[in-house]
Amino acid sequence: MVKLKVNFDLLPLKGQYFLWNAGTAPIVPFLPIYARQLGFSSVIVGTIYTVLPITGMLAKPLFGAIADRYQLQKLLFLAFQIITAISFFVIQFIPEIHTESKSSPTTLDCDAFTYFKICSSDVDRCAAARLMAETSSNNTALCELECIANAWLTKEVCEVWNVSRYCELTGDINLLHLVAEVPISHTLPTTSENGTCLHFRVHHVLDGFSSHVPYCRNLTTAPCMVQCLDPAISEVFRNTAVNDVNVADLYQFWLFFLLMVLSWIGMAVVVSIGDAICFEMLGDQPTHYGYQRLWGAVGWGVFAVISGLLVDELSKGRAQKDYTIVFYLMLVILIFDVVVSSRLKHSQTKLSTSIVRDVGKLLTELRIVVFMLWCIAVGLSTGLQWNFLFWHLEDLATAEGCDMLQWMKTIEGLVMGVQCFGGELPFLFLSGRILRKIGHVHAMSLVLFAFGIRFVIYSILKNPWWCLPVELFQGFTFGIFYATMASYASIVAPPGTEATVQGAVGAVFEGIGVSLGSLLGGVLYDKYDGATTFRIYGIVSLGLFVLHFLVQTIISRKAQYSEQAREFHSSAHYAAPNEALNMMDDMQELTPS
Repeated sequence: MVKLKVNFDLLPLKGQYFLWNAGTAPIVPFLPIYARQLGFSSVIVGTIYTVLPITGMLAKPLFGAIADRYQLQKLLFLAFQIITAISFFVIQFIPEIHTESKSSPTTLDCDAFTYFKICSSDVDRCAAARLMAETSSNNTALCELECIANAWLTKEVCEVWNVSRYCELTGDINLLHLVAEVPISHTLPTTSENGTCLHFRVHHVLDGFSSHVPYCRNLTTAPCMVQCLDPAISEVFRNTAVNDVNVADLYQFWLFFLLMVLSWIGMAVVVSIGDAICFEMLGDQPTHYGYQRLWGAVGWGVFAVISGLLVDELSKGRAQKDYTIVFYLMLVILIFDVVVSSRLKHSQTKLSTSIVRDVGKLLTELRIVVFMLWCIAVGLSTGLQWNFLFWHLEDLATAEGCDMLQWMKTIEGLVMGVQCFGGELPFLFLSGRILRKIGHVHAMSLVLFAFGIRFVIYSILKNPWWCLPVELFQGFTFGIFYATMASYASIVAPPGTEATVQGAVGAVFEGIGVSLGSLLGGVLYDKYDGATTFRIYGIVSLGLFVLHFLVQTIISRKAQYSEQAREFHSSAHYAAPNEALNMMDDMQELTPS
């Protein structure tokens, strides 16, 4: 019978992982979609998420080296938790980019009844469906029209509509400025060569405080520009008022970008220094890292599902999703995280006499170089998954039926729940045993293979609900990956450089891999669609799996792990992770600590 041992010194560490991930789960996964709601295109979002990992790449080794050199790990750890919470919280106050109704081509048809129609090939089909659902109500909307009228229409407006201010116009072509009162219940949808059209019955025309009934003795048409003040109508033809080229002129863009940079730097430093603290507290038992990190998966999974449900529930009847609740939820949880983190029983006892020299020598090892390249390869796929999976699912939901969009945040929350409880949690729990069984090299190849299969399946999905079983691959693509990356970096790090090496590895993964993955993903998504983008990435991941396997096979044939172990001129010692794991006599501690 296995005796359960509880290490009370590690309880705050487990609590920190739980609270940190529980606090970031309500915000981080939804930020790309939130940016889309603010009015940014996939290219802009991809560009932002290209720059963010680069800032993390610079911050991780920089602050990791500062933490190692001046023994400030815990102080920086707490400070950047606070920076992250404040930066995320302020994002909610950024206003949306001004939007306007697409009004070309728009035509005014004046006869016994007067209509104007708005046509567009780029219509929000679900917004149109919501508008049609309101046609049973007695709501009216006000629309401003500027029409180019011929002499006959001008005469009709003067004599029949009784709008006297146009009676003095005598030109063949005149500009009419009208305010139309439109009953939504009289809206009619049609299709034409210009795409979807909505026909709005003009019930009255307002001229100052006077109301006039518009009709014409003979059919007369005029081209118009129209702007409707009703948000339900504007949402149908919603279009960003500026294009991607001019987005740098928007203060909303710079506010969002700068706050994202601050929060991303904060997260990057907290994660890298947090892992360094974790491995130092574990001492000679690095394989127990998964037992600590799995509590992060629990926190993420629980609060991702809760956040999705709350957003959907509190957004009922709204044209846009209301994310206010998740910003406050994040703030409260991260405040608790700071309190718990301050109770970590951690002290830095190792000090490197030359961090740059020790880390530099480590990077001369061929296997370390291949390991770094593998981090970049995994980062490419991770960038696409993090930033565009929910875009793809929402596009699938729109194609499947607009009713599904009402519960889209719930679906996305369940996706993250399956990722955590079905994928990350069990694989993080078993990561130590898996790494002992198959070794770091085979685990690396397995991650690339899993990403390839996962993305190919994404590319053939039609219904977003079928994404849920696919998320079990998260156990390989994150659970095994993160345990492999973090433990590999911890084992090979020379004494006194733990935070620096963790920061450097995380910087390569995010700063190069995730950054390039986000940029390429945004460009491909804009040029093609989600299915094609995921298919391309899936094929590339499978190709990299084959390449990685062949390269590692060649390296293994040229030299054995034991032949590559060597003494550094300093006190640092390098051993291949598989060999180092076997040297550690902690097999008796198989129960969670």
